Amino acid sequence: MKFVHIFLIVSIFLSSNFLKADDVKTENKIAKNLRCLICQGQSVYDSDSEFAISLKLVIKNKIQQGMSEEQIYSFVKIKYGEWILYEPEFNKNTYFLWLLPILMFIFGGAIIFKLFIIKKN
Repeated sequence: MKFVHIFLIVSIFLSSNFLKADDVKTENKIAKNLRCLICQGQSVYDSDSEFAISLKLVIKNKIQQGMSEEQIYSFVKIKYGEWILYEPEFNKNTYFLWLLPILMFIFGGAIIFKLFIIKKN
């Protein structure tokens, strides 16, 4: 019976550590996708500015409150604007941003096809 109690205590301890490690991974993932408004060339994860440090604490608190990743992004986006996200959402304001590389690839492929394939015939 004593073995069962020890096993339960150890398993609870290990599971709580895995949850905390998962929270840290989520926190880091979110911080890497947010732009530091002070540094402007770094993510919040990479920056040591006061803004970045405070935003890391906000992210940590929101995760501890049980907010999901999407809810945290929504909170930060409402507070600081969509520019803070390195990966903006696909909506009517950003569709051109997302479709431009595909259009350039198709247009460039058509030019290459026309120059090299059709000239050979």
